[in-house]
Amino acid sequence: MEGQGSYALPTGTEYRGALRDGMFDGEGELLFPNGGRYRAVWHRGVPTQGKYTFADGLKYKDKKWHYCDGYDRRFYTEICSGLKPADISQFTNLDPPRKIPEGCYDCGDGFYNPETRVIVDYKLRFLRNADDEEHEWIIRTCRKALDETIERKPNPCKQVLIDNNIPEQKRNASNHFPPQQHRCGNLKYCGMSGQVTA
Repeated sequence: MEGQGSYALPTGTEYRGALRDGMFDGEGELLFPNGGRYRAVWHRGVPTQGKYTFADGLKYKDKKWHYCDGYDRRFYTEICSGLKPADISQFTNLDPPRKIPEGCYDCGDGFYNPETRVIVDYKLRFLRNADDEEHEWIIRTCRKALDETIERKPNPCKQVLIDNNIPEQKRNASNHFPPQQHRCGNLKYCGMSGQVTA
């Protein structure tokens, strides 16, 4: 293969770019099933320089990487969009997080069933069998499906704004209700303060 083209790997990853003698050679990028992409300059199938971008737009840096380090543990979506109010937790970079099948774990590239020790991708296609080391790591570190459904009750103050057709950008701004109009009874923690104008 020579020239511009694309090549689909069995893992679902696709290469698009320059090819020479059947190898990646020149500018091209790998598109991963999870939405990430690696854009690089290739020489005989080996990247000589490149940049990885995660599905959410976060660009990886090999030097001075400050994302999710010991000082700042926010997800990238929280860095871009701000933190949620204190009563709303964000467990993953996806908001809302993907639903994990019962008894399984979200291990980053798919779901893991500890009974069968099988990892499937997010479209439930087989990826691999977990060895003992990966099994232990997933059980110790990854998010597990909840045994019971927990529904968050809507903030009554925010519901008033929704019912009165207050636009989203004004709903999330810092000016919402005078203290005497709060319905939640918890002015300090509900996140709504000030006056709203339509």
